[in-house]
Amino acid sequence: MSQPSGRPRGFDAEEALERAMLVFWKQGYEGASLSDLTEAMGITKTSMYRAFGNKDELFLKALARYDQGPAAYGRRAAAEPTARAAAEAFLNGAVVTTTGIDTPAGCLGVQGALATSELGQAAHQALVAWRAEGRALMRQRFQRAVDEGDLPASADPDQLARYLLTVAYGIAVQAAGGLSREELQPIADTALLGWPFQPSSP
Repeated sequence: MSQPSGRPRGFDAEEALERAMLVFWKQGYEGASLSDLTEAMGITKTSMYRAFGNKDELFLKALARYDQGPAAYGRRAAAEPTARAAAEAFLNGAVVTTTGIDTPAGCLGVQGALATSELGQAAHQALVAWRAEGRALMRQRFQRAVDEGDLPASADPDQLARYLLTVAYGIAVQAAGGLSREELQPIADTALLGWPFQPSSP
């Protein structure tokens, strides 16, 4: 049986999308050319358009894969039993993810489209929305902690979430700049020294 036109033998959409995600992660939206993407994916441009749509659509699919894969530490952190544990897991997850051995340094969600031309606005807005979702997730977790008495009533869930994400994004930028996991972990630890509340020891 002949292969469909434009689709190479052995084409695996999931593997191709994983490779596209890594290209966007390393080079950003505008830095990743169609040639870079298709070469890494091992497919033709025709196959890319058929399977994933245009570059904007491919980026959105790659971002969703990133969210469900490398960046899933955020949802795991929100499931921790205490606010302190959630914050610690979130920052530790940021350190590990941005300094992976087999993945680009930094964070796709932070560096993917910080500065873009008019043609890259769809990617830029997608990342703005993605970061806002991350903040909302942690804000909801900290609000629950306030409601349950794990955080004092005076704690501001939104400000805590913003603080946490600001530190995490700073970690991502520093990782992209070459700092190692060993150098970044103490930053994450230091960021929690002033955490507003820790339950008394039994």
